[in-house]
Amino acid sequence: MSRIHVLFKKEDIDPAFIRGKVAVVFDVLFATSTITAALAEGAKGVFPVLDHVQAKEKAKSLHLPHILAGEDEGRILEGFHPPLHSYLKPFLEDNYVVLSTTNGTVALQRSLQADALYAASLLNAKRMAEHLNVRHQNDSLVLVCSGSSGRFTLEDFYGVGALVSELLNNGSWDLSDGARAALGFYKGNDRSNADVLAECKIGALLLSLGMKRKEIEFVAQESLFRTIPFYDPGRGYLREADDESS
Repeated sequence: MSRIHVLFKKEDIDPAFIRGKVAVVFDVLFATSTITAALAEGAKGVFPVLDHVQAKEKAKSLHLPHILAGEDEGRILEGFHPPLHSYLKPFLEDNYVVLSTTNGTVALQRSLQADALYAASLLNAKRMAEHLNVRHQNDSLVLVCSGSSGRFTLEDFYGVGALVSELLNNGSWDLSDGARAALGFYKGNDRSNADVLAECKIGALLLSLGMKRKEIEFVAQESLFRTIPFYDPGRGYLREADDESS
C-alpha cells in the first residue's frame, strides 16, 4: 500500500526525500488556489517563480502572451497584477501567467525533484483525488504545506486534510502521522471552510489589512473546479494534466 507523507512548511522540503515520489503543493491563501482558478478560467499555463526578479527575467524571455502577477510578504509588486482570482479573471483567457508569491511558488520550485508535481487547493480537492487514485495509486505522495515564512499555517493543513479525505473515499493509502492529523482536523471541524480560513492567522491578518472576505470565500469553495495543475518539466510551467503526460 502506498504511503501519504505530509510536510508542514516549504522549509521542510528535502529534494532527496521527494525524489521518486509525487509531490502535491498547497498554498490555499492563495497561490495554489489562484493557479487552479487561473487554469480553469482560460489561462494557458502558469510559470511559478522564486521571486519578482526571476519573474521579470522570465517575462522578458517569453515569446508568448502573458501577464505578471505577484506579491512579496503580502505587498503587491509594482507592475504586477494582484495574485487573486477577482483581479486576474478578466486577463486570463489565452494568456500565460508568470506568478511570484512569498510561499506557494517557492514551495513549487523547491519540489521540482519529485517524479511528478501538482498544485492543489480546496477548489480542486475531489478531482485531484480522483486523478491521484488512478494515475498514482502505486506511488508515494508527499503533500506539501507551503506555510508562511518558515511557519506552519492552518489553512494549508486543512487543505491537506480535505485531499486525504477525498483520497480515502475511493482509494487505499497508508497514512503517516501527519496525514492522520490533517484528516482528523478536517473531519473534526464544525465550521464552514470560509470561517476556518478567515479565522486562521494569515486569513485574519489579510482581512485586517483590508482584503475583502469574498476572496477567502471564493477559495474556500470545495471541489468547485475539475482542474488539475500539473508541472510540465519540459515546458517549465503548470498546465492542465492529462493521462498521457502526468
